[in-house]
Amino acid sequence: MAVPSKLVLQSILTCPACGHAATETMPTDACQFFYECTGCKAVLRPKAGDCCVFCSYGSVKCPPIQLKRSCCRG
Repeated sequence: MAVPSKLVLQSILTCPACGHAATETMPTDACQFFYECTGCKAVLRPKAGDCCVFCSYGSVKCPPIQLKRSCCRG
């Protein structure tokens, strides 16, 4: 899949449990529903209404949302 140049693929995920922040690369072809914090090992899940952990806890929304497309949930 070709990635448009305006798309941001790096997002800083910040754990709501411990505040640890880590830069992660977002997938372009799937939503990421779970993420294990590298600080406290808490497993993050999307907040109600969000499609993925990047939309809930990231500094940048996931690629489908950036492109104003519907995400994986529908």
